[in-house]
Amino acid sequence: MSRRGVLGRTLAVGGGAVLAGLAGEGLSTRLAYAGEGYTGDTLVVLSLRGGFDGLSAIAPIGDTDYYKARPSIALPKSAVIAGDGTFGLHPALAPLLPLWNDGRFAAVQAVGQPSPTRSHFAAMEEMERAAAGTSLRTGWLDRMLGLTGSTAPLAGVAMGNAMPSRIFGGPTGDVSMASIDDFKLAGESSKRPMAAALRRMYADAPAALAAPALAADRALTASVPLRAEKYAPANNAIYPATPLGEALRDLARLIRSNVGLAAAAVDSGDWDMHEALGAAVKGQRMYDNLYDTSLALAAFAADLGPDGMAKVTVVTISEFGRRVGENGSKGVDHGHGNAMMLLGGGIRGGKVYTRWPTLAPGALADGDLAATTDYRSVIGEILQKRCGFGALDDVFPTITPSSFGLAAARS
Repeated sequence: MSRRGVLGRTLAVGGGAVLAGLAGEGLSTRLAYAGEGYTGDTLVVLSLRGGFDGLSAIAPIGDTDYYKARPSIALPKSAVIAGDGTFGLHPALAPLLPLWNDGRFAAVQAVGQPSPTRSHFAAMEEMERAAAGTSLRTGWLDRMLGLTGSTAPLAGVAMGNAMPSRIFGGPTGDVSMASIDDFKLAGESSKRPMAAALRRMYADAPAALAAPALAADRALTASVPLRAEKYAPANNAIYPATPLGEALRDLARLIRSNVGLAAAAVDSGDWDMHEALGAAVKGQRMYDNLYDTSLALAAFAADLGPDGMAKVTVVTISEFGRRVGENGSKGVDHGHGNAMMLLGGGIRGGKVYTRWPTLAPGALADGDLAATTDYRSVIGEILQKRCGFGALDDVFPTITPSSFGLAAARS
């Protein structure tokens, strides 16, 4: 075995290591562990890839132009399961209704980026860099983690996809794994001590070359106790047999193991609904996707329990929203303004926060919902109130946190 051979499986990414060949379809989870000094919430960023239709999930049922623009696919007022008469929750969010009623689930409407684009790649790249108008090239979650003083062997983990995510791009180390149980060196056994050989090969190598391999070795060693015991979700939590369900199950496993998890990013795809978005009933595309997502999030919250969720905040983002008007295929094309969903013990839930611009034709931005709130300001409020950050310039340059009051300050 040679260094070249090992590097065929281990790739240097952002000062850390990514073990290649552990891909998972349609899903990527990256986790990062803070140093002992970090006392804030575990921040979970759920990226709904493809362009989430926030106007279906958190429907503006009090805006008459919503029904004019979507005669076939608008959410009927009679179908909403909660809301305030201005906005209503899609019935597929029913698994999360207890969290809404308990004040631990909220939404923010009409959010977006300062420089909208309808390109999936360009929009997600800019959303994960989150530094419009600057020369920064790192991911914003990497910048956040750098401020926590992360030092643990499992400082960053990508679960479910070997491809590195831009949101973690930068100097903070990270490792990729398909799952906790599958995180091991290929061919490792008592007769083939691959990890020991890895350590010997890189013991005297230059730091730039040795760091990724040795970081992977430390992460492998630190993960051994997690794999030693079969995981049993608490509180009768039942995760759906989906990539998102499996990822959130592993995430809860890490949180409950008290390894010092500071941040996680989970990717879930198939939101690019140009056609057949469907009515708000089971068996229709939007309903089924939203229901599976809700089931996974509800199981995650149940598994952690109220005490665990008191120290966790979940935020959803998507590269862009959908057009206000439905198209000829009874779907919606790429748009701009969107909705974010927030879950956690510190969230002031049961409410939709917004500066609603209306869907009147004259209020639209080139046919799209106008974004009146920068998504970074929403996350910024959470970083300050739940994660213990002061000024945000080192994470989101030039951004002022939102003043919605959507999160309670952590004591």
